[in-house]
Amino acid sequence: MARTEDKLTLARHHLERVRLAWAAPTDWDDLSLYGFYCLEAAVEAAAISVGIQVAKRHWEKADVAETLRERHGLPDVRQLLHDLNDARKSAAYGDVPAPDLDAAAVAIKLEEYVDAVGRLLEQRDPK
Repeated sequence: MARTEDKLTLARHHLERVRLAWAAPTDWDDLSLYGFYCLEAAVEAAAISVGIQVAKRHWEKADVAETLRERHGLPDVRQLLHDLNDARKSAAYGDVPAPDLDAAAVAIKLEEYVDAVGRLLEQRDPK
């Protein structure tokens, strides 16, 4: 169980970096990077807690996020994972167009997802 909680703790750590980055003027480099990492860690925490194998590739994690939505009622973040990956690659490499994202909406959706994963973990292992 510690691995699951470690992943959720990591997601929350990244979420704090997102919160710092989204305020005007938005630091899209940090928001895209830490937003992506936040979401991946949260998806991994949820997947581990329900026994779903987690892959290393981001598109496979997007598939896992969809499975978590379908089977466990977590919010839909499949497209957001893709968008944040593209935003991250755009900021890092400049070879991918940046998606049209609203910083506040992204931050809110990330926070909602991390909170939902926290509730899922709590239901599966109440203290």
